[in-house]
Order: sequence, then structure tokens, then C-alpha cells
Amino acid sequence: MTAASVQSGPRSTEETPFLEGPRSRGFELVRALRIFGELIRGFRALHFVGPCVTVFGSARFAEGHPAYTLGRAVGRELARVGFTVMTGGGPGVMEAACRGAKDVGGRAVGCNIELPHEQALNPWLDRHVTFHYFFVRKLMLVKYAYAFVVLPGGFGTLDELFEIATLVQTGKVKDFPILLMGSEYWAPLVEQLRRMVGGGALSDSELSHVTVLDSPERAASLAREAGLRRFGLRYVPRPRRLFGERGLNHRLPG
Repeated sequence: MTAASVQSGPRSTEETPFLEGPRSRGFELVRALRIFGELIRGFRALHFVGPCVTVFGSARFAEGHPAYTLGRAVGRELARVGFTVMTGGGPGVMEAACRGAKDVGGRAVGCNIELPHEQALNPWLDRHVTFHYFFVRKLMLVKYAYAFVVLPGGFGTLDELFEIATLVQTGKVKDFPILLMGSEYWAPLVEQLRRMVGGGALSDSELSHVTVLDSPERAASLAREAGLRRFGLRYVPRPRRLFGERGLNHRLPG
């Protein structure tokens, strides 16, 4: 069999995996338009949600789990300093963070993803958008955030953590705080990262973008300090029903 004889077979529907190889040019055009449509829908839905902190964590930890309790406390503290809490919109730690924000009158938004399991929307969201493509969803979780809080989780959480770290490392996004909550849970990973520094795969300065801590109050304080001092956020009056007496907003030109 020659290289020229290897052809992609016919595929009939969009239900086939996105990264499975070339399709007809017409099909790829329709797919590109669908991706563009998802981007526009996300931009429109999230444009006015205000400065966010994105909270990542497992969908599998139910109420009563220590990570759920920690996530709820994180959501409360972030809302108290004026941030909108953004998550993937699902259950588990994502639900906990949104619930914590609502506990103190804050706001929570979710960027959901179509999955066969584990990703039903949680009931603590003021606004949500559901995406078909993972990379569009991940773009939205980054675009509106001024800090990232990473709670205990699995493959998906690690994927999000390392993508954010890579974007900061390469300068594709600003040096936003990356806060790992739960020092005991993350200790083996931190040890591996330090081993990578010792082996020359990472530098101390690159690892310095990541902070490990256990205090939700400290996490909120670091996010607030970065937003106000480094990235030009300011406090402005907000309707009590949304943010209490005041909330953070982008600093306007002039």
C-alpha cells in the first residue's frame, strides 16, 4: 500500500470525534462556522459578568467531602472581595464554589460542556453557557478570569491547571495568580515539579507562578491584590441583589 492510497473513509455526521482526521472541505467549513458561533455565543453571554476568578476542581466530590467544603469556603471569600465566581458549571467542587458565592450574595457563572456523564448543571448559577467543544469552553474559563484557584481534582483539573501554567509561562496570558488549594493533596505534584526544576525542565521563576495554600481567605486576598494593584481593577457600586454593596469592575480608560 502506498502513501497516496491511504484515504480517509466517508463520514456522515458531526457526531464523529472532532480530531479524527480530514473531512470534506464543505464539512470542515460548516464545522468552522459552528465553532465561530460557539465563540460568539460565549462572548455575548459572558461579556457583562464582571471580573471573575475561575475555580477548577473535580465533579466527583459530593457535599460532605473535604474538597467540597473547601470549595464552598473559597467561593464565599472570592465573592466577599467582589469577584464573580466562574466554574465549569457542573457538580462537585464546581457546585461548591458557586454555592459559596451565593451564600454571601455574590454571583456565579458556569461554562458547561456536553458530556455523557458527570456534567449536569448545578443549581447555584446566575448565568451559564453550554459548549460542544472543549477548547472553546476552556478559552472562556481563561478569558474573563483574573486568578485561577485549583482545588482537588483528576485528569480534567490537571489539564486545566497545566494549560493555564503553560499560557502564563509562554506569555500568552498575563501573570495571573495560580492558586493550588489543599497543600496535602497537591504535595506529590509539587514535589514532582520541584524535581523537574532540579532536572532543568522548569525554572524557579516559572514555578513561582504557582502558589500552594490552604486558606480561602488568603486565596481571595491574593486574587484581590493582583486585580487591584497589577491589573487595574477597581471597586464600584453594584446592585445589592447581585454583589452586596459593591463589586469589582474593569478600570475604564480615562
